[in-house]
This record gives sequence, structure tokens and C-alpha cells, in this order.
Amino acid sequence: MSNLFEYSDVLNSPIEAFYCKEPECHLPVQAHWHYFVEILYVYQGEITVTCNEHSYMLSPGSLILLPPQAIHRVYSTKEQTDINYACVKFNINKIQLVGNYLPSLNVQLRKIAQLQNPPLVFDEKALEHLSLSDYFTQIVEEAANRAYGYNSYIYTMLSELMVKILRSWYYTGHLMQTDDIEAQSDYSLQDILVYIDEHSHENINIENLAHMCNMSYSYFAKLFHKQFGQSCKQYIEFIRLSKAENLLLFTGLDLTEIAGETGFSDCSHLIRCFRKKYNITPKQFRLKHQKSRLS
Repeated sequence: MSNLFEYSDVLNSPIEAFYCKEPECHLPVQAHWHYFVEILYVYQGEITVTCNEHSYMLSPGSLILLPPQAIHRVYSTKEQTDINYACVKFNINKIQLVGNYLPSLNVQLRKIAQLQNPPLVFDEKALEHLSLSDYFTQIVEEAANRAYGYNSYIYTMLSELMVKILRSWYYTGHLMQTDDIEAQSDYSLQDILVYIDEHSHENINIENLAHMCNMSYSYFAKLFHKQFGQSCKQYIEFIRLSKAENLLLFTGLDLTEIAGETGFSDCSHLIRCFRKKYNITPKQFRLKHQKSRLS
């Protein structure tokens, strides 16, 4: 089973920005995650984006902000030949906002991602009438032309966008006060996320994960929950279920094979966990999405 983590040099380079158009850019984009922020803005057509366990339908003129470490996929539920959206990937830590009252963007995005219904989709009205079509066209062109100072110019534009998004969250009661987390511990936990992704098909011992971070089990468990809003055990199951979704959607493997590929002890264990999480069996999930693609 392939890993969900998307290895990329975007954190070592200034920016990635490009158009995704049919037929050059094919949907679906399978489930994956990464440390950088991704924004999708739709020019034409309709796309569905899942972020963790939430699903969002995007129409022309809307954008979605995908937080760091959120598992997401992009697809269309019907035949379309006019799909065109912009994709922008960037390092949120490169945006430094002035003002002690403003939260850390990195921590704020993770807190937003943990909400029951994360407000991740925006349009021009929500962003104080920012001309989004022209805005993202300019970003993509700057990234393509790479004129002198293009990276600073793009991050200046992204700073404006992030302030408007923070304002939107503030006015709707979603802006949160957050506690500082030691950078060293955060880095260790990020390494653990990659390890879990790469070894999710194996038996993972959480005490061993804590030892890898040079932490006690209790401190590791407390810090993990504080950082990611769920226990490490819950996160491991979430990764396994996300990989099971990919196999159900994009392969013809039977449930026994999928259970073996994703780290569940057997087929019954997979069905039980899947139904508990999604209120639907894996078989029903596969049939439902096959029908939606055919309709």
C-alpha cells in the first residue's frame, strides 16, 4: 500500500502555483497529506474536495484552504470536460503577521481542522470582496514567470489573503487563542506522523513511538492529543481507514486483501472500524461511489 504523505521540495522552494485543467490534469486526485498549506480556487466546473472526514462541493468563484497535515482528495461526481482550478502550495511558516493579538497561523489552522465542521471554503463575499479570479491568476503567473522578487511578491499577496481569512473566522467566532508548543517537540511529532503513514500496515506500538521522541508514554500521549485533537491510537486508525478508502475507490481488491494492506487484523476488524467511523460498510461505500461516478 502506498503512503499518503506527499514528499515535495515545496518547503525548500518559495512556492508552487499552477492550473489544473482537463484533460491535462486528471481527476480524481487520490488521498494524500503534506506539511504545507494548499489552496484550490475553482474557475470552471465543479469539484468535490474531502478534507479528513469532511466533504466540500466547490463551484466557480470559491476556494478551499487545506491545512497542514490534513488528508485530502479531489474528485468530480459527474462527467465534466471544463474543469479548471488553480492550486497553490506554500509554507505557512513563511508568513509572519505583525500583532501580538494575532494567533500563530500554523497552530490556528490545526485548531480549525479539528472543529466538527471546519470552515474551510470561502468566496469573494466572505473575503471582503477580494477579486479571487484575478488574484489567483496573478499568483500563478508570478510563479510561472519567476520575475525578480516573485517569491516575496507572492507571499505578500498570501499574507493579505490569510488576514482576510482570519477576519472571516474572527467575525464568525472561530478565531481561537492557542498555547505555544515547543518547536522541538512539534518537529518530533511531525516525524512520527510520517512513521505512522509508512508503517500503518504493521503493528504499531505507541510506547515505541514515545521512545522515538525521547518522551514518556504519558507526556507523548498528552502532547499528541494537544497537537492533533485526538489520541495517537485514533490517528493510527484514521490513517488506516483513509488508505482503505483509497483501495475501495481505486482498486478491485476484496476486503480481506484491503485489511491486510492497511493494518487491520482481519476483514471483520476493518468492517467494524469502518462502520463505526462512517455509519456505512466498506462494501456499501464502494457501491455508493461507483454509482455516483456513473450517474
